[in-house]
Amino acid sequence: MATSTEHKPSSLHAIERSLHILVVDDEPRIRQVLRQCLKRDGHRVTCVSTADEALSQVEMEHFDVAFLDLRLQEKDGLDYIEPLVAQEAQLKIIVITAHASIDSAVEAIKLGASDYLPKPFSPEQIRLALAKVVEVKALEDRVDLLKSDLERAEPNELLGSESPPMRKVLEEARHVAPNDVTVLLRGESGTGKGMLARRIHEWSRRGGAPFVTVHAPSLSAELLESELFGHAKGAFTGAVRANPGRIAQAEGGTLLLDEVGDLPLALQPKLLRFLQEKAYERVGDPHTRYADVRILAATNRDLAKMVDEGTFRQDLLYRLNVIELTVPPLRERAEDILPLARHFARTLGSKYSRPVEGFTEDAVQALQRHAWPGNVRELQNAIERAIILGTSPHVSAAQLPFTERSTAAEPVQVGQRVTLHALERAHIVRTIDATDTLEEAARVLGIDPTTLWRKRQKHGL
Repeated sequence: MATSTEHKPSSLHAIERSLHILVVDDEPRIRQVLRQCLKRDGHRVTCVSTADEALSQVEMEHFDVAFLDLRLQEKDGLDYIEPLVAQEAQLKIIVITAHASIDSAVEAIKLGASDYLPKPFSPEQIRLALAKVVEVKALEDRVDLLKSDLERAEPNELLGSESPPMRKVLEEARHVAPNDVTVLLRGESGTGKGMLARRIHEWSRRGGAPFVTVHAPSLSAELLESELFGHAKGAFTGAVRANPGRIAQAEGGTLLLDEVGDLPLALQPKLLRFLQEKAYERVGDPHTRYADVRILAATNRDLAKMVDEGTFRQDLLYRLNVIELTVPPLRERAEDILPLARHFARTLGSKYSRPVEGFTEDAVQALQRHAWPGNVRELQNAIERAIILGTSPHVSAAQLPFTERSTAAEPVQVGQRVTLHALERAHIVRTIDATDTLEEAARVLGIDPTTLWRKRQKHGL
């Protein structure tokens, strides 16, 4: 004989993490039933009896889902759907009512409710309604992620790097991703730290939850605090509505603090507290909130030197630097230059409806000779410019936004943190540029012309 669980929809098993659920109902029995059922399934539950209490709770805490009664004493629950969603944009509302009708159901959905559940209901119906809402939320998160990927047009080829230093970083990133620890990503501007952070998120158990970025240099200290932690309505001039903040938006997922070295000193203790306790307060609101968020941080600055200078807290650096990954600059990833250039040519050619068949020989040489101080971002911009200005299906050196002189003159110096491969390549390029013939260059380098030819082939010169 088949058990009842065999007939349960698969959506009942779709909830893989604990949710924070708000129950708004003026009947104590209904609140008790919902509380028991939801807590039994591992969720956190807060119950209130009035719509005004519900608004106050949403102002103070992050909620994933709200069960809202249609009739709350003398008030209409429909009137509170829009204010609740305005307070918490990610909140999903399930309307519950003993006075079910098609008209009220349609009106509830129009106002922003996600589902409609008539009374009386069974625990199984509660779970099914909740699972359906969570499935919708997961799909919305996935769509947002895909939109973000398309907008950023970042190179998936990073994951297929042929560069030994980059492959080592990717291997380490995959290894630490499932462990819910803080990771500090170091590297020059434009190397792809943000994309690597996104991949760590996708490889982790949080991959289906939000990935949120806060770019520290783009905001003043006051606005950055509000952006990160949120603010209450009326907290400052212009705060006409509450802002949940990026931490609340990242609930259950990952928050990337981009260029964390630019975080104002006054804000650093608050970030340290959140890292230690997962606790924070919104600007203008003394109520302490908690969030389940993994923190990743990225920087192109020397944080240890900043600690010595007194502009970055040492204890915060210790908390951020649990795992450190350094993304190598593009000049140390010579093997990746052409694959990345071809990737950008394909994606950007499609974006601008200008198909690119490839690169001329002089363009290939120019790409390989350039030192790429702006790294992957500079390469992307160079290819984008070439495609926009070009008229031929092949990108030529003349379309690239740098001169041959600049490709040879970019600094790779003895004592820098560069590979011997990059140092040898830079020395050969500069020696060739400083001599009249290849034979003279070979003599200066102390090798024979045949060896110089082999090294030029090795370095793509």
